Amino acid sequence: MPKRLLFVDDDAMILSGLRRALHGMRGDWEMDFVGSGEAALRALDEKPYDAIITDMRMPVMDGAQLLEHTKQRHPDVMRMVLSGQSSRAALYRSLSLTHQFLSKPCDPQELASRLTQAFATRDLLANQALKTIVARLKSLPSLPIIYEELTAALRLEDPSIAQLERIIAKDVGMAAKILQLANSAFIGASGRVTSLLQAMSLIGTEAVRMLVLSVHVFSQFDGNPKVAAYLPVLWDHSVSTASLAQHIATSEGVAKPLVEECFTAGLLHDVGKAVLLSEMPVEYRLIVERKEPPAQEVGELESTERKLLGCTHAEIGAYLMSIWGLPLPLVRAVAFHHCPAASAETEFSSLTAVHAADAIVASVDSSPLNRDTRIDLGYLEALGFGPKVEVWRGLFAADTAAKQQAMEEKLAAEKRVKESASAAKKQASSG
Repeated sequence: MPKRLLFVDDDAMILSGLRRALHGMRGDWEMDFVGSGEAALRALDEKPYDAIITDMRMPVMDGAQLLEHTKQRHPDVMRMVLSGQSSRAALYRSLSLTHQFLSKPCDPQELASRLTQAFATRDLLANQALKTIVARLKSLPSLPIIYEELTAALRLEDPSIAQLERIIAKDVGMAAKILQLANSAFIGASGRVTSLLQAMSLIGTEAVRMLVLSVHVFSQFDGNPKVAAYLPVLWDHSVSTASLAQHIATSEGVAKPLVEECFTAGLLHDVGKAVLLSEMPVEYRLIVERKEPPAQEVGELESTERKLLGCTHAEIGAYLMSIWGLPLPLVRAVAFHHCPAASAETEFSSLTAVHAADAIVASVDSSPLNRDTRIDLGYLEALGFGPKVEVWRGLFAADTAAKQQAMEEKLAAEKRVKESASAAKKQASSG
């Protein structure tokens, strides 16, 4: 069935140019072109659309106002900005309303590619109610302690990109939003930014400062306290998976960009769980804490999700990453991290590293939220990596031991400082 798109621009010449440029897509898309926000809202009310693509600067009702109304009245419609005159401030203003940003003049092939990718993943998500929830999402929740650490760093006179990246790399929600913006054509990216450090370098420290301190794109989680307890557990698992995926990629001697992509994909692989904990806290907590089989078995959380929700956290996460315009390798790694064989990949990729890392980390995790992946030896053997699994387990064990030793040394150092301070205090009082 053809997708229905609505293009909005107050410049008749722009609309005419779009109509001509996209003429070859008529077999796949039904396209309507209107000249104002008011006309767009009337069209949205009259018939269903899959996506709205709007200019930002328009009289009476600008693009941000139009998208706000669209989000409220038709939250399941994919929202895109196609604008050549918007300032960075206008971009940030619409960041919580917009799924993707494109710049004029826009290459028709790029627009077609971005929409096709988003629609392909969207069609995997069968639950219409969850499509609406994901499309309505402003941002993913961030852990308060990390939010506060980032805020403190940004108040420094000249924080470094590397310093900010180290903080954001510990928070799934922050990382996902930074990557969404970095992959925006408005920023000048090619749509293939899979490295968090590269994303931070593209955006710059001032942009991050504005996002955090002014726009509040990164929202601290303030929901159900029983659900909030799951977020640190999820974040720890995601960071551990990202770290191990990076080590696996390094051990296989792949190029540095792929190593960085493996880390990013590992960090984001369970982003769908963050969506469910944030938007469906009561329902998802019941799924996670389900006492009877099958949820108590390793690797069975996904089957419970499909039974009760009609889809899985992997599909939800892939859908969100796709409509946010993240590169296809990241989307695929999120979508197939439980069932990599279904991806039909034939060589090492970020999916390979993330699947193996997730399964290895999950095997020693006590939380029912994270014990959800069994390693697919058939998939790994088909790629020639079957014998490597024990090597990769060894990498995880060594990394875990190193972190434990570092923590013990840190605690011992803190204890010595306290004891020294206490002894000095006693000596001063006796003197």
